[in-house]
Amino acid sequence: MKALMIQGAGSNVGKSLLVAGLCRAAKLRGLSVAPFKPQNMSNNAAVTSDGGEIGRAQALQALASGLEPHTDMNPVLLKPESETGSQVVVQGKRVATVKARDYAALKPSLMAPVLESFNRLKARHDLVIVEGAGSPAEVNLRAGDIANMGFARAAGCPVVLVGDIDRGGVIAQIVGTQSVLEPADAAMISGFLINKFRGDPRLFDDGYRLIAERTAWRGFGVVPFFGEAHRLPAEDALDLPRGGGAGGFRIAALVLSRIANFDDLDPLAQEPGVSLTMVRAGEVIPGDCDLVIIPGSKSTRGDLGFLRAQGWDIDLAAHLRRGGSVLGICGGYQMLGSIVRDPLGIEGPAGETQGLGHLAVETEMTPDKRLTRTEAVHAGSGLAMQGYEIHIGRSEGADRARPFAFVEGAAEGAVSADGRVMGSYLHGMFSNDAFRAAFLQGLGAQAGASRYGAAVEATLDALAAHLEAHVDVAGLLALAR
Repeated sequence: MKALMIQGAGSNVGKSLLVAGLCRAAKLRGLSVAPFKPQNMSNNAAVTSDGGEIGRAQALQALASGLEPHTDMNPVLLKPESETGSQVVVQGKRVATVKARDYAALKPSLMAPVLESFNRLKARHDLVIVEGAGSPAEVNLRAGDIANMGFARAAGCPVVLVGDIDRGGVIAQIVGTQSVLEPADAAMISGFLINKFRGDPRLFDDGYRLIAERTAWRGFGVVPFFGEAHRLPAEDALDLPRGGGAGGFRIAALVLSRIANFDDLDPLAQEPGVSLTMVRAGEVIPGDCDLVIIPGSKSTRGDLGFLRAQGWDIDLAAHLRRGGSVLGICGGYQMLGSIVRDPLGIEGPAGETQGLGHLAVETEMTPDKRLTRTEAVHAGSGLAMQGYEIHIGRSEGADRARPFAFVEGAAEGAVSADGRVMGSYLHGMFSNDAFRAAFLQGLGAQAGASRYGAAVEATLDALAAHLEAHVDVAGLLALAR
């Protein structure tokens, strides 16, 4: 039972994608492999086979490994609820909401569950590939660290450091990281990788040798930019494309300030016949769109304020007057109702906020969190679909008499009397090819040719082949111990 850790010389250097590719490569070599990330920060979560939640990137890495997602793969998940505070999820369950300055005091107590989950994975698999968080060069955060060198040393896990050449300064990224690390931390690093190279990699030969000479670390390859990465689910809202597709059916999705579980949008972005536009702060909802999607949010009342500050409430009203359709998913569904109440202050200060008023439902936030994989039947088409629920709050009202779907025979979601405003708590519904095609066709789109799951699997295979062609994969796997 062996492990190898991939850390980054900075944030967003491509660690998650590299771990996914290495997991698929190891699986194709006949190894039983599992991903692991001690600590992640993301509002894009996946519901696991054991009834918890982990970061979406670890769910993708589990898929690459041929496994069901499990809470042991990401034992500490931080879900930002404000600029200064985050919900802390440990082994799949919410344990606290803390301010950033208070998290440092909590961290030392989290190493035990992190190592517990890691050791369980090691006992079940030939190989565990670990992903760090941020960068070990953030030495101001080293005390009590569970995400990078603190974990590596506690677990005795060898490290490979990744630099991102696309953003420039990759020599300084890697050499500089070594220079600021404590000697005992630097000794955990066995080699480096250069990621996201554009052009002829041989042009970097001198730089590659310089890094090896300055650090005495072994180089494991230069990875060219992987152009198919957009076909895989993104975890960070910053990675969401501004737009995609050239189809005639136009969808606009609102990028909320606390957007959460936005993997709902990935299958739509790849659907022929559809063009998807991400509407960001300061932009208007396009007047020619056919469907507006209000996605999930980690702070429904806070994002209602954000939505109004952009003028999107006015744009939505005009969109509906022109005959367009609106779909709210989870937090977006709650926003479409008449009011959102939070008497206990679960998502922030206690109080209530007027909704957009396009659905006759009212929502009250409750302490109980619904976290489950869900089998449903779409009320409009009669088609079965699979998804997941990850929310607090209950929504009731007259428009619930027209459900969006049925779950075990019970009504789920709501639809307006004219059928053009829809709300549902079901995430992941558009991953179902038949339902996605029927839903879009019902709104007038020419859709149905895409096979989303098969495309993700094919992209993971292509990613593994990409790494096999440019990285000493055998040498990397031999490092594991």
